[in-house]
Amino acid sequence: MDKRNAMRAGAVTAAATLMMLMTSPAMALTQDDGEQAGTGLSLGQTLGLYVFLPIAIFLLITGLVMLGTRGQCN
Repeated sequence: MDKRNAMRAGAVTAAATLMMLMTSPAMALTQDDGEQAGTGLSLGQTLGLYVFLPIAIFLLITGLVMLGTRGQCN
C-alpha cells in the first residue's frame, strides 16, 4: 500500500513540474504586446510601495479594530 501511494505522489509531482516548466516564459517563441519592461521604480517609490504603504494599511486596520472594541473594554 505504501509503494502505491509513493508512486502516485511521484507521478503527480512529476506531472505538476512538467506542466510548470511548459508554461514558463522561457518556452515562449514570440513576444506578444506588453512584454517589454517599462521604466523601473525609484528608491522612494519602491520604499513607499513595499514598506510604508503596508505599514500604513496595518496601522489603519489596527486603529479601526481598536475603535470598534473601545466601548466594550469598560
